[in-house]
Amino acid sequence: MTAFEWTQYEGHGPGAELLGQPRTALELGAAECREASWLARRGVRVTALDLSPVQVERARRWWKDVPGLAIEEGEACAFLRAGDQTYDAVYSVWGAVWFTDPQELFPLVSTRLAPGGLFVFSHGETPQGLDGRRPMYGKGPEGREMTVDRWCHAPEVWAGLAREHGFRDVRARCLPAPTGQALGTIIVEARVPA
Repeated sequence: MTAFEWTQYEGHGPGAELLGQPRTALELGAAECREASWLARRGVRVTALDLSPVQVERARRWWKDVPGLAIEEGEACAFLRAGDQTYDAVYSVWGAVWFTDPQELFPLVSTRLAPGGLFVFSHGETPQGLDGRRPMYGKGPEGREMTVDRWCHAPEVWAGLAREHGFRDVRARCLPAPTGQALGTIIVEARVPA
């Protein structure tokens, strides 16, 4: 992997600079841990969390020699409740934030950020007229049909939710897709008070 990507389009949009200069970071919904391994190779101590045992096993195999990278299996809110470690940055690239109720998740994230810490996440553009909890249909790790909930909000709604839970310096936007592509990327940046 040559870059930290917030969108699904290689080389499109901002990179790891959105996280500032963290010493420690937590990725929620890390999947194959590409971004987590990229940060760890640059000296950040990263905990990468994913709910899928299949993804976790594959990521542990792929990145076993990357120092400073811990790959954990678990659900985001349960993980955040279970410990007391704080991080300079908590982030999610098309990951757990999209699939977790923000009324539950955002307060937990804020308690696990160090003073002045950053919360940054991205996910697919929300289609016009969709808002709130929406079912998403697909295939699970074993190939069986399943339904998961996804939270669909416009950038200004995400910004309001972040402010409601005490985040400051909130910036939320939809980065348009590159020419010829249909789906843009919502990117939200927020900070806890120092």
